[in-house]
Amino acid sequence: MTGEQWERLIAVINGNIVKPIPAGFIIDSPWLPGWAGCSTIDYFTSEQAWFDANVRAIETFPDAIFLPGFWAEFGMCTEPSAFGAKCRWQRNAPPFAERIITDIAQVDSLAGPDPGKDGMLPFVLNRLAHFKPKIESRGHAIKFAVSRGPLNICSFLMGTTEFLMAIRTGPDQTRKLLNIVTDFIIDWLKLQKETFASIDGLLVLDDIVGFLGKDDFQNCALPYLKRIFDSLETTVKFFHNDADGCVCAPYLPQIGVNLFNFSHNHTLSGMRELTEGRVTLLGNIPPRDVLAAGSAEQVFSAVKAAVEPLADRTQIILSCGGGMPDGVTTENIRAFLSAVSRV
Repeated sequence: MTGEQWERLIAVINGNIVKPIPAGFIIDSPWLPGWAGCSTIDYFTSEQAWFDANVRAIETFPDAIFLPGFWAEFGMCTEPSAFGAKCRWQRNAPPFAERIITDIAQVDSLAGPDPGKDGMLPFVLNRLAHFKPKIESRGHAIKFAVSRGPLNICSFLMGTTEFLMAIRTGPDQTRKLLNIVTDFIIDWLKLQKETFASIDGLLVLDDIVGFLGKDDFQNCALPYLKRIFDSLETTVKFFHNDADGCVCAPYLPQIGVNLFNFSHNHTLSGMRELTEGRVTLLGNIPPRDVLAAGSAEQVFSAVKAAVEPLADRTQIILSCGGGMPDGVTTENIRAFLSAVSRV
């Protein structure tokens, strides 16, 4: 992210009028390798292929803010690998982390990882350290510490269904698991910020939050998310949940979130109401069915339809309802940016 883009991001979060409305996208391994013309496995195993793909994106779309920007990650294996999860790799698809416990009672055998030594995490830091001079030579900086959220990681460690069931069948042991994972996330985020002084943003991604009801969210998500967002002094506190966002949205200001990316099933105006206008919104056209599978004309129309109902266009960054999905073309992104410049 360039200094100018960072200042625009802060201005939007602070409620200032920014024209045109900024456009931003979460980009990572589901989209970048295929779009850039390399295999997914090369993207993960070749630092140069990873760097070249990110450079191509920022040079092709200079008017877009890419979040978090030069994201050094290994898909959903990044954090679970630190706990010892077996990572299964594919040539042209994201990797998958196999669960390491099958019952919540096994949490007593689970130890918290050292993010500086365990799993793929040292490789994440080293990749960024290797390319930091080249990133900065292009006018960009490493601005975000990033982690999947506590429920997301728990669901990989023991399986989504098993974890959600455990919330009800083993509440005490579930809280122990959540505390272990939350402590790990805080250590991981702090290590990133200690390693790169330019970091002034925090991004946490957790779709499993959207599978909870109100009581379960208050007990099993809110306190852990708040601990995480309180753990780092940063200007931007960014949360992604593109499952159902209604359960978490009213609590985001309390958690400390000031930027939210959510499902395309929610409108910008509806989400603004749920957050009481206290959170900047990143969205919100359908990522798969429109941005990836639609025509350029459909993308253009969807952007206009998302914005036109808004009487107040502050605290909005136009995007899709989630991360950039596989298969989005250059033509469709240009159609998106063209629409943004005209709304």
